[in-house]
Amino acid sequence: MLERFDNKYIVRQSVLHHALPKLAEHFDILEINGQRSFTYETCCFDNADYRSYFDHHQERRRRFKVRLRKYTDAQLCFVEVKLKGKRGITVKKRLDHAVEKYRVLDTLAYRHIDQSYQELYGEAFHYTLRLTIEMCYQRITLVAKQGGERATIDSNLQFSAGHRSIAVDPDAFIVETKSAKGNGIADKVFRSLHQHPTKRCSKYCIAMASLRVVDRHNKFLPALRKLNLVPNRSELLSWSISG
Repeated sequence: MLERFDNKYIVRQSVLHHALPKLAEHFDILEINGQRSFTYETCCFDNADYRSYFDHHQERRRRFKVRLRKYTDAQLCFVEVKLKGKRGITVKKRLDHAVEKYRVLDTLAYRHIDQSYQELYGEAFHYTLRLTIEMCYQRITLVAKQGGERATIDSNLQFSAGHRSIAVDPDAFIVETKSAKGNGIADKVFRSLHQHPTKRCSKYCIAMASLRVVDRHNKFLPALRKLNLVPNRSELLSWSISG
């Protein structure tokens, strides 16, 4: 589902415990060689002004995310470009990338980024990118038994930027539903448990804000609070001195 509507939910283990039996009625779990939970490593790129981050913060219609994603268990790597299309549809374009070049955007990667951007927005991608954030987490993928709906469950998230790193509360899970209309089976399951989508829940933006790479983050405060990632004053002072 490279073109879809996404919803993200931040839930606790107790909620997930009640949701899973209902989800199991409609979804299969991706399993490879008896394994159902897989490690994902991701490095995210932005320009010197953090245009990707601030376009998301300001909710601009035209915005992009560029990342290299490594499927650690399978030793596969892709360069991925995520864009926003008409009516808020998420458009993802990806290209095979050499595992040994993880963390590095080469000429082919930039060509893919530019082509993806031009195809949707009709203009060249003119940003020079650099690595800003790295993250690692465990993911379980659910595939609908009928139709094309997907859902992912991410846990044990860890974010890092330079010498700073932070781990998300292990009792917190980010569930992302991916469906044609944004109101799929998984969405109905979570609504039945009184759970509602958490707006502005991009892992990249949450990482940027929680690690204080950027100062402006008020739009992401609901997600940061749910993940217990709003730093206290002593943390801010420490980062200010070390920075």
